[in-house]
Amino acid sequence: MTEGGSDELRYGSGYRVRFDEAGPDGLLRISGLLRYAQDVAWQHADARGLDRAWHSARDLAWVVRAAEIEVLEPVGTGAELDVTTAVLGYQRIWARRRAECRTADGRLAAWIQTDWVMIDGGGRLTRVPAAIPERFPGRLLSEPLLRVTLPEPPEDALVSRFRVRPHELDPMNHVNNAVYVDWLEDTVSAAGSGAGRVVARRPLHLRLEYAAAAGPDTEIEARAWAQDSGWACRLSTPRGGDLFRATIAARPGSEAMPVSAGRAAGSGR
Repeated sequence: MTEGGSDELRYGSGYRVRFDEAGPDGLLRISGLLRYAQDVAWQHADARGLDRAWHSARDLAWVVRAAEIEVLEPVGTGAELDVTTAVLGYQRIWARRRAECRTADGRLAAWIQTDWVMIDGGGRLTRVPAAIPERFPGRLLSEPLLRVTLPEPPEDALVSRFRVRPHELDPMNHVNNAVYVDWLEDTVSAAGSGAGRVVARRPLHLRLEYAAAAGPDTEIEARAWAQDSGWACRLSTPRGGDLFRATIAARPGSEAMPVSAGRAAGSGR
């Protein structure tokens, strides 16, 4: 495990997959990977003296703008994971991190690359203050923020509607980025057995873009449709404003994971 403080740009923490973090197949939900990635990122910031109190005193906050996830192998209930995070670099108003999740024997089970943007107390994009790159010295990024560009949904796209529930809100009073991945899986899986088999395959690749925040009781329209080797999903408000765009696709040669695979590779059982 990477010890905090041994590398200014890298930090690590251990996690044990809890029973409630797994689905009926006994495997860690994909949203759990995002939760680990954001938690270890905040631990890293805390270790460098940039905790939430530091940000709050300056009326600043980080929010996830986009993410890319590669799930390489199944991780079962009770698995011990070593999750590391590293700052890859900055642009004027955003930063990029990469998290890696490794099993107890060192295999890479998943990686998560996340683009974080900085906002002020009014929710407006704002410049990253100099104190942050001073404590996390990283390179100036030349590549742009990750974008997910989708065509208009076809007429036969699966459509579902729901409202944000109170337990899906985080301390910023908006839907946490990991919840969108649960919605993505729910929407795609509801499209039929073929879609469900894609979600259950490993390796699996996801690209996520968060276009706007969903708050309390927001009404959501979800549309999902088959695309290339996977599925596309768009979440929007009834008035048509996009909240979230994503693609989920199985990698060539991927295999479907069996139900009740709670002791699958990486479970340590």
